[in-house]
Amino acid sequence: MIVLFTDFGLGGPYTGQVKAVLRRAAPEADIIDLFADAPAHDPKAAAYLLAAYVEEFPRGTVFLCVVDPEVGGTRTPGVFMADGRWYVGPENGLLEIVLRRAGGTARWWEITWRPQRLSATFHGRDLFAPVAARMALGEEPPGLERPLEEIRRTDWPDDLAEVIFVDGFGNGITGVRAAKVPGGAEIEVAGRRLKRADTFLDFPPGEPFWYENANGLAELAVNQGRADRDLSSGIGTPIKILAI
Repeated sequence: MIVLFTDFGLGGPYTGQVKAVLRRAAPEADIIDLFADAPAHDPKAAAYLLAAYVEEFPRGTVFLCVVDPEVGGTRTPGVFMADGRWYVGPENGLLEIVLRRAGGTARWWEITWRPQRLSATFHGRDLFAPVAARMALGEEPPGLERPLEEIRRTDWPDDLAEVIFVDGFGNGITGVRAAKVPGGAEIEVAGRRLKRADTFLDFPPGEPFWYENANGLAELAVNQGRADRDLSSGIGTPIKILAI
């Protein structure tokens, strides 16, 4: 199984081009579209989003992760392993939270292999996709294993107190795990204090609240409304946890 996590967007040719490479190189692999609209150009926000979704995939899954604003620059391409799952993508912090929360051994390899065709701006297609296919076929990482300490972002918090994704309903997913929020606490966003709900039925239409979403993150919502509009909460909007 190869899982796609990118900021390529829902339109345009980019995801299709990547899938074409994967189909040619690993025709038997299942390809799962997880996110094509991860926080654009924002590996840090994307790192907290990715970490919330990986646990539902079995060991051996290969994640092709591309949020790569420095493509063609000095950042290093890598293969990462954590809790029996493989991740292929840039070494720019995108995998920091996955590696940090790994229960077992985490490792990484610098990709030293290069394809005959390598564009300066589309490593997702030309470099990362072929490597992901090779990993799905059970091959060894095509590169050199490096010390994990070289790439860690130790200054990043364990939970990110801001909106990291806005879904199609306008709900704001935050980088804070709901289990880390004290019981009865409210969340403040854009000057509004939101109480916790278990379901959308706990508040009348038009009323804002926060709740634990299906992947364990604190999420901002408005019953039958849009939190992004009604609470002025887009990606990057900070939140505060207010204990009662």
